[in-house]
Amino acid sequence: MATMTAVQRREQARVEYDAFIRACPTNQLLDRLSDKWVSLVVAALSAGPMRYGDLSRKIAGVSPKMLTQTLRALERDGILTRTVTPSVPVRVDYELTSLGGSLAVLLTAVKDWAETHIEQVHEARERYDTAREDDV
Repeated sequence: MATMTAVQRREQARVEYDAFIRACPTNQLLDRLSDKWVSLVVAALSAGPMRYGDLSRKIAGVSPKMLTQTLRALERDGILTRTVTPSVPVRVDYELTSLGGSLAVLLTAVKDWAETHIEQVHEARERYDTAREDDV
């Protein structure tokens, strides 16, 4: 059996990735990316770097704990960077990486789609609920 380099092993794994398999890393990444806080943080940062307080105000309903967890997870995944500027008080800025920028295009499109089509979704829900009530 020939020995493979780390690069060769990663390339082989990439070819074998299947997001439909629960244990697959791509499935786990999709799970992370489908989180609403991730989508909103990435969409907010697509406009440019922001401080924690700015993000907290921009994203209605996010708790400090969830925002912190989301920012840490995205930093770990290479989606954003956290820059600390020594000052009084300390300034911390969050900014999308190039990887995060490519993701922002997709997530911002989904956010825009939701904003554009929410009325149609409401109408469909009302039709569905009315039809279900008639069946009872």
